[in-house]
Amino acid sequence: MNRVQAIELVDVKKSYFLSNGDVVPVLKGINLSIAQGEFVAIMGSSGGGKSTLLNIIGCLHPLSAGSYLFFGEDIGRVRDDYTLAFIRNKKIGFIFQQFNLFSKYTALKNVAMPALYAGMERSARTAKAGRLLADLGLGDRAHHKPTELSGGQQQRVAIARSLMNDPILLLADEPTGALDTQASHDLMNIFLDLKKQGRTIVMVTHENSVAAYADRVIYLKDGVVVDHDYKV
Repeated sequence: MNRVQAIELVDVKKSYFLSNGDVVPVLKGINLSIAQGEFVAIMGSSGGGKSTLLNIIGCLHPLSAGSYLFFGEDIGRVRDDYTLAFIRNKKIGFIFQQFNLFSKYTALKNVAMPALYAGMERSARTAKAGRLLADLGLGDRAHHKPTELSGGQQQRVAIARSLMNDPILLLADEPTGALDTQASHDLMNIFLDLKKQGRTIVMVTHENSVAAYADRVIYLKDGVVVDHDYKV
């Protein structure tokens, strides 16, 4: 039986326009399919378009040409900010290298933040944030601020936050970049557990040891996919 496709990109192009009128092409015709429940790593040389591709998949940047099907829904031409914000908030979880936590808030409040924007009642979002932190081994750190946590703990808080609205897709941009070897290993095991739960995960990384955890590695070079099953 064929697996449901989470992401289908057909001849996707992305260019940026400079203030002097020059056009800089970054993605030059991306053709890519990612199945639901798949854990995919994206690798490539610096400037090859990895983060730009992740931003397009995450509905952060519009594509210049081509088509983008998100779980069967054609969203590549959507320009309505409200619709795109709804997709990002309800269906996509983002995990970044720098954690992006609010320093003045506790771990619990950081995790609960997406549900606040989604309109969840306070007691419900607090309870859910607490459960997510406990699931990630941080139940005893819920009321600590980011400066009181290690890098690995902060990244787990960021993961809990990304899961707050039950996204069907997780996007991670160099998630181990600020972590030591053991914390990176722990993070990848969390990703494997999330995959077992049926989450689709797309991760940009430059580390072979991290990419090796994925089901498949996609390699970008000069704005195009040169290998859909790159061996690391």
